[in-house]
Amino acid sequence: MARLLTPRFALLTAADLGYFTAVGIAVHTLPLYVTGPLHSTKAAAGVAFGAFAISALFLRPLAGRLTDRLGRRPLLLGGAALAAAGLALTAFATDLPAVIALRLLLGVAEAAFFVAGFAALVDIAPPDRLGEALSLNSLGLYLGLAAGPPLGEVLAQRSFATAWFAAAALCLASALAVLPMGETGTPGQAASTKLIHRPAVGPSAALGASLAAAGGFLAFSALRAQEIGYENTSLPLFLYGATVVVCRLVFAKVPDRVPPLRLGAIALAVIAAGLALTAVPHLLIAGSVVLGVGVTFSTPAFFAAIFATAQPHQRGAASGTASAFLDLGLGGGPILLGLVANVSTSAALAAGGGIALLGCLWTIRLRRAH
Repeated sequence: MARLLTPRFALLTAADLGYFTAVGIAVHTLPLYVTGPLHSTKAAAGVAFGAFAISALFLRPLAGRLTDRLGRRPLLLGGAALAAAGLALTAFATDLPAVIALRLLLGVAEAAFFVAGFAALVDIAPPDRLGEALSLNSLGLYLGLAAGPPLGEVLAQRSFATAWFAAAALCLASALAVLPMGETGTPGQAASTKLIHRPAVGPSAALGASLAAAGGFLAFSALRAQEIGYENTSLPLFLYGATVVVCRLVFAKVPDRVPPLRLGAIALAVIAAGLALTAVPHLLIAGSVVLGVGVTFSTPAFFAAIFATAQPHQRGAASGTASAFLDLGLGGGPILLGLVANVSTSAALAAGGGIALLGCLWTIRLRRAH
């Protein structure tokens, strides 16, 4: 069996850990920052949270093309450095338009880093262990999302500026991890000329539904916990991330053994059930754990289905296409559900479960078509 755990794999995972711990800090801090010092509404918090997706959505396909033409490393370095600048400048933002402008800048960074990171991972991973590679590499992402919110809570108690500067420093650490990794692709050699990799659109749409549902939880779980009376408002986010990390370790080989669209449909059904539980006050914690179980399998399943449609010189384009739907989910979900959250955060979480259920039905249809 080909070796998976190489120095390059470890460096890429470390870079992801730094970057997404910074994202985790922002996930917890941003809604409280907008509704606290900036004196804006919950709907405004949803808009600010999802604003990064507007720029990222349009730039992901371009980032995919640049990843195939210029290589993975330049976009990983540039994305991490730009994210560091955007997060540091957020400490100086004194009104909602400034925060939204910086979130748009972070969308540019996200497009470059995320697209190049997934293309590099597929370059590095043995083809017959891609699902396992996606599961293990994503530990950096979910450890970051698990550790970032409680870290953000501790830092924000000192000051919001401290939280933003710490997040920026983590992004710089991520860039340093990329430096010795080297280039993993073959820049410019028969690179895809298409911005959209059409065979990837179907499974990417299902991925977007799973992330729209999860994005609503990320945006509003801290506010929901605050409403219920939790002293530790980051607890649901921590348990969600920790559940994903543990399950990804224990079940890392499952995505290589179950057909990806079948696994994706099951995962979406579990996500829908988890969000339905979070809408019930005394079941917020249980729902956070169930949601984490569903998300454990959804991303590896759908990315395996997406990259199965791409040749090596099309991996950047496939990653860009998938990432565009990721932005529609993580950005559009909080914005749409934010309108509901302005009336009731419980209803917003339940509506997120409805989105996941629709995604499950779409995935079943895709699987039958295949």
